[in-house]
Amino acid sequence: MSSSLLIGTGETAHYLLARYANRHGLVAGATGTGKTITLQILAEGFSEIGVPVFAADVKGDLSGIAAPGVSSPKLLERAAATGLPGWSPSANPVVFWDVFGKSGHPVRATVSELGPILLGRLLDLSDVQEAVLSLVFKYCDDQGLLLLDFKDLRAALNHVSANAKSLGADYGLVSTASVGAIQRGLIQLEADGAEHFFGEPALDLNDFLLCEPGGRGIVNVLAADVLYRKPRLYATFLLWLLSELFENLPEAGDLDKPKLVFFFDEAHLLFNDAPKALVEKVEQVVRLIRSKGVGVYFVTQNPLDLPESVLGQLGNRVQHALRAFTPRDQKAVKAAAETFRPNPRFKTAEAIMELGVGEALVSTLQEGGVPAVVDRVKIRPPRSRMGALSAEERAQCLQHSPFAGKYDQLHDRESAYELLSEPAPAAAPAPAAPSSGGGSLGNWWEAMSRQRAPGASEPEPAPSARRAPPVARAPAPSRPAPAPRASNRQSVTEAAIKSVIRSAGSQVGREIGRQLLRGVLGSLSKR
Repeated sequence: MSSSLLIGTGETAHYLLARYANRHGLVAGATGTGKTITLQILAEGFSEIGVPVFAADVKGDLSGIAAPGVSSPKLLERAAATGLPGWSPSANPVVFWDVFGKSGHPVRATVSELGPILLGRLLDLSDVQEAVLSLVFKYCDDQGLLLLDFKDLRAALNHVSANAKSLGADYGLVSTASVGAIQRGLIQLEADGAEHFFGEPALDLNDFLLCEPGGRGIVNVLAADVLYRKPRLYATFLLWLLSELFENLPEAGDLDKPKLVFFFDEAHLLFNDAPKALVEKVEQVVRLIRSKGVGVYFVTQNPLDLPESVLGQLGNRVQHALRAFTPRDQKAVKAAAETFRPNPRFKTAEAIMELGVGEALVSTLQEGGVPAVVDRVKIRPPRSRMGALSAEERAQCLQHSPFAGKYDQLHDRESAYELLSEPAPAAAPAPAAPSSGGGSLGNWWEAMSRQRAPGASEPEPAPSARRAPPVARAPAPSRPAPAPRASNRQSVTEAAIKSVIRSAGSQVGREIGRQLLRGVLGSLSKR
């Protein structure tokens, strides 16, 4: 297989070298200038050389990468003009994913995996509220309480709030107002459908790193046409995915080709109103994930949508047309032009505004990691379909997916919700030392219950009770025992029985109390 991807042709043919594909990239341009086609040819180019791809499909158009293209004279002409003679249609191995589980396999993560920082951003929490959320995560970690979904987190919040005083010495002040704000945020997220994202089975990141038996990399397409309308959830999900890749993949150094290429479509949503700490985290991940063998490509309308600290990490660039209608647009054109290595044949800033649909300014890293001189390039056509799949075609892809059935059924195992919501156990029979007459604690308890039941018949005396009265020593008939003494002996027996029962009942109560306390605050941490 080739170790490079053909992008298009300008003064010469322009390729993206696979060995430098993990140096990240940018695809930018105004709406309707051809960014989606560029993303499609890059994705299918990586697939052809055996590199798996993950890409978000905001408009649904990228789904056509799973079907072969349709030949036409115009398309063949453009293919020949852009360095792709002998064009032939070809489909790509594609797996569809969907956070909501409608247009692809469900994508899930647990609340614990997301963590308090990203969840705090998703809930739009203040610093104080985020601190309380971190406290709840810390408490659950200490106690071995699994946070898998929203009901687990809600149960943990309620428990921490109800026990704020006793927990304050170890974990700090818990503000009930902050807990209420977090709960309201969870309700809002549930209204947006975000609860579908939390739960098990959680996504196995290794499923994004697969190739088909023929050697082509699988293109993982996230159906984001609905998710995109919830920008905070969309951004948080993609950031979580990138962070998980960074934290779980081993160091790989510079490879001949990446392990995975990741496309962030509508990348400006990642940074809109993002706190400084989050931007710094993204910058760190982008800078360091290269050594894990992952390439990250941001797709956005305006280069200014990305922080300079992130923009400076992107070595491979495809800039489609920008229109300078406003002062901000003019600033964006100037900023985009200054990021390219100048070409003496034209002025970069002017060329950006003159580009037609399907044209772009291209500069990729060449041998030695040196950026090429920018060139005005006609983008080649993809071999796959330019347009969306039908619902029937998508369903067929899902049916033949290698992950069919793996993620479709939601699992709900024992976690924080079940453990914190367990009712106190009833006063059930419990083992105890046998009484002097050989009866057990359970027998005494059950006997007393039957005695107190209204309308119940007198129970058969236990063997020990039959032996207790001194029947064998009763006086002869000539000297009948006075009624008061018989009554006294019966009262003494009943008193003894009641005393034992009360003692046993107290023991049961104390034992249940100790077990309940250990169950909630102690023994779970040993699991």
